[in-house]
Amino acid sequence: MDPITTFGVLISKDHLDKVSGYVERARTDGATICCGGKRPPNLTEGNFYLPTVITDIDSKHAVCQEEIFGPVVTLLPFDTDEEVVAYANGTQYGLSGSIWTQNLSRAHKVAAAIRVGTMWVNCWQLRDYRVPLGGVKKSGIGREGGRHSMEFFTEVKNICIKL
Repeated sequence: MDPITTFGVLISKDHLDKVSGYVERARTDGATICCGGKRPPNLTEGNFYLPTVITDIDSKHAVCQEEIFGPVVTLLPFDTDEEVVAYANGTQYGLSGSIWTQNLSRAHKVAAAIRVGTMWVNCWQLRDYRVPLGGVKKSGIGREGGRHSMEFFTEVKNICIKL
């Protein structure tokens, strides 16, 4: 509850182990951990993990291919928009993504080509709760948010009885 807090705790010890396992595997495979990559030394209680930036990693590596749901980002260089779209679409997941650019026309083009449920441009987690939220591919089914929440959080059942 400290107002100077800038990141939160992971949901469980198992999740902390999962996140740190991905980072350690990347480190072992030759990636550069630019910052983070460990538990904060001043937070020994709880499931805290420092925000982590990883470079020098192949786009096919597990840390780039799977949904970690932890404070981990990978930075991959690219030369063309088509190359970055291939990186983004080259995974079986598609919950969300973000594009950071000064060129709005380019943002529209790239955002349309990447298969995700939500794409942010020059922001992250900016959300109007009246609009749908959800992923594509193996990042879940359906949408929540606004009128879609009723459908997402209920399960329709049909019972037929012959009288």
